[in-house]
Amino acid sequence: MAGTENTTGLEQMICFDLYAASRAMTGLYRPALDALGLTYPQYVALRVIWHRDNLTVRELGAALQLDSGTLSPLLKRLETQGLIQRRRGTDDERTVRISTTAQGSALQQRVADLPERLACALDLTLDESTQLHHLLGRIRGTAAATTI
Repeated sequence: MAGTENTTGLEQMICFDLYAASRAMTGLYRPALDALGLTYPQYVALRVIWHRDNLTVRELGAALQLDSGTLSPLLKRLETQGLIQRRRGTDDERTVRISTTAQGSALQQRVADLPERLACALDLTLDESTQLHHLLGRIRGTAAATTI
């Protein structure tokens, strides 16, 4: 086929652009997180825990859109690193609550400016960033509610 030697067939696929952009964003975070001994999924889990301390594993899973099979090993690693603690509920032992430790709180202060630093690296105007955030939220919501 003439004229296709410089194309991949992916150029018109929004799903590929989202996938590649997600990998690129995670790659921007990697050097800072590697220095702290964290993966990106651990970092976003910590962000939720810092924001809503003493939440349940179920609440964290819903916020991150992760199932317990993915979340449990991640939380175990964060606990082993001394950043969080998990406690069984006193009323219902099936409920596990998560909170930060002193070490986890200290880490929060060290990474507080990370999202802002990386947002600056994207070279988007405030309006573009706001619009992108809005559109991605719509895509997530629509995709979650749609089957094809």
